[in-house]
Amino acid sequence: MTRLAPLLASAAMLTLASPVAAQSMQGMNMPGMTMPAQKKPAAKSSAPAKRAKAKPVAAKRKAPAKATADPMAGMAGMDHLAMPGMTMPGDASKPAPGASQSMPGMEMPASGQTAPQGAQQAMPGMNMSGDQHSGHDMQAMPGMVGMAMPGMEQTGTALSAGNAPAPAPPMDHYADRQFAPADMAKARHDMMFEQGGQPFYQVMFNLAEYQARQGRDGYRWDGEAWFGGDINRLWLKSEGEGALREGVESAEVQALYSRAIGPYFNLQAGVRHDFQPSPNRTYATVGFEGLSPYMFEVEGALFLSTKGDLLGRLEGYYDQRITQRLILQPRVEFNLSAQDVPENRLGAGLTDAELGLRLRYDIRRQFAPYIGVSYVAQTGRTADFTRAEGKDPTTTSFVAGVRVWF
Repeated sequence: MTRLAPLLASAAMLTLASPVAAQSMQGMNMPGMTMPAQKKPAAKSSAPAKRAKAKPVAAKRKAPAKATADPMAGMAGMDHLAMPGMTMPGDASKPAPGASQSMPGMEMPASGQTAPQGAQQAMPGMNMSGDQHSGHDMQAMPGMVGMAMPGMEQTGTALSAGNAPAPAPPMDHYADRQFAPADMAKARHDMMFEQGGQPFYQVMFNLAEYQARQGRDGYRWDGEAWFGGDINRLWLKSEGEGALREGVESAEVQALYSRAIGPYFNLQAGVRHDFQPSPNRTYATVGFEGLSPYMFEVEGALFLSTKGDLLGRLEGYYDQRITQRLILQPRVEFNLSAQDVPENRLGAGLTDAELGLRLRYDIRRQFAPYIGVSYVAQTGRTADFTRAEGKDPTTTSFVAGVRVWF
């Protein structure tokens, strides 16, 4: 028994000393942590009595002053109260005032407590105040939908819908602020002139063909030329026909002033002179020419002669593209007279009508040979005048010609 008593006493002392060794964390090397030296076991015998005093608490309250040099210093015995600015939930002790300011945004108080004033200012949008309902203040987190950010105004497409009128467009010329107004006015005039104000011209023979028909072959032409701008133009038109070895049967020339009355139509007025048939006639002319819906080229005119004879003409054609170069063109023309003109072998009403169909190939846009067929029929008193001369009032011709323009 005498030998057993010292062994039991040694075991009891080791048992009491083991918790102290475990709390000291001796031998652990953590960056930024300074581990205090292990206290002697002898000092632990009076530890319960000394812990009731306020000296250890006062030592812990002084720890924030050392935190700037070594944030983890003073963690003796893993006392979490030595870490400034970090409050663990459920801790019964209270940190020193201002301790939460040492680690901004890491405010983790217990549930039911409120974060100190200024914690949200240290880390905006990170409010972990332990709210029993949401746990996070969603309006304080930037980038969240529905957030209310002070100082931000709605702009652009974020504006609310309204019915206010649009602002008036600026009517002044901004370049006049940087350059002389006279120079800018001249530049604008030149631009408008180059983009449509300058004069243009075109010469076109829509028909220039040889006509092969029974009894006698012939020829025919129908051309026009114009010069001017987009609004005002001077037009020259000519058309006629004849027979081989018999000369020109009919020929006319028109000089017209043309003015645009819309994007697709021109109003024309001028004079017409007939060289054949005899006797010659001169007419005052008014008419139109343009592009109708569905891309039909149409023109019409009224002619009043110096003798008081009133004539009329209506014609049109359509370019049906089979390919980009192969075009089929149906054509129709009607001539009318308001009264009988025996000296020119014309009867009242529809004097004659021409129906044609021509197929052309655009070697170039400016040069396109064609072939086709043309049917001309005279009616009424005009047909009677033709029969009296021993001629057929109806004619069918196979044609070959060329369409040119420049």
